[in-house]
Amino acid sequence: MTTARHQQICLEATAYYHCISRCVRRAFLCGLDEESGVSYEHRRSWVEDRLFALAKVFCIDLCAYAIMSNHYHLVLHINKAKADSLSDNNVIDRWLTFHNPPVLIQRYLRGDICTQTEYSAVSSIIQGWRQRLYSISWFMRLLNQFIATEANKEDGCSGHFWEGRFKSQALLDDKALAAAMAYVDLNPVRAGIAKTPETSDFTSIKYRLNNLRKPKASVTYLYPFMSQSSDRLEGIPLHLADYLEFLDWIGRHFHEGKTGQIAHDTPPILKRLGLNSLSWFRKYKQFEKGCMIGTKSSMKACLPLMGRKRISGIQLSMN
Repeated sequence: MTTARHQQICLEATAYYHCISRCVRRAFLCGLDEESGVSYEHRRSWVEDRLFALAKVFCIDLCAYAIMSNHYHLVLHINKAKADSLSDNNVIDRWLTFHNPPVLIQRYLRGDICTQTEYSAVSSIIQGWRQRLYSISWFMRLLNQFIATEANKEDGCSGHFWEGRFKSQALLDDKALAAAMAYVDLNPVRAGIAKTPETSDFTSIKYRLNNLRKPKASVTYLYPFMSQSSDRLEGIPLHLADYLEFLDWIGRHFHEGKTGQIAHDTPPILKRLGLNSLSWFRKYKQFEKGCMIGTKSSMKACLPLMGRKRISGIQLSMN
């Protein structure tokens, strides 16, 4: 049975979520269709450009992404505080980036609103838009609708392009966040289409590393790691160097077929995050199952917040 979205996305439980969208049947999002010989590689840029455009407007931070041949992965951070701090005019400007203004808003922008009733109606509209600016459902809707429309136009067809609604998993603690980001960034390596994370095209890890090589490193569209800027009070609660070491270790072991084995040079990040190497590799294979990821204690604490009675998802070990 499908789980209600409000039981999957709950700000009181966590601000971080892993989202996945897959194409219907044999439709190609990107990549090469070997049967027809048609290449859809150019669509990866569609998805990436649209992601960056949405991240610039929405109060939803892009932590990680990977654009594959028939699906894509995202790790998103809901920034409600940012949305709440926006002025009314800023909310209007952001929302109208992707939408046409209703007549009442047009009149408001021209200064033609006179009555208290009209002001109340305008205020209600703006408040609704403010809430949408930190809604993952609206973020994913504007992403998927755009890609589906462009793909159907290019294919000369109509109908469903995506396999139903997107899937989301709540990332309940720092361990779950690190695990999900690594899972996303290593998708091309796991699929055998890239040998290393830094050669994985259209992934957040390659985008970050490419920006670090520039004279003035600036990952404009991605949520930064706390260590990337000393003057920031917010960001991904991990050090970039530790994450890269963690990512390299996981990818190296998985790629060499050493699933379930512990390397003698296991990096310190595993101990600091409390990840158990043996159990991690077992969970890694089933990472997309369930709607929550976290330690057992995190899951239990969030059940009442998400309106659930039973734990359903990936439990990460504490040791």
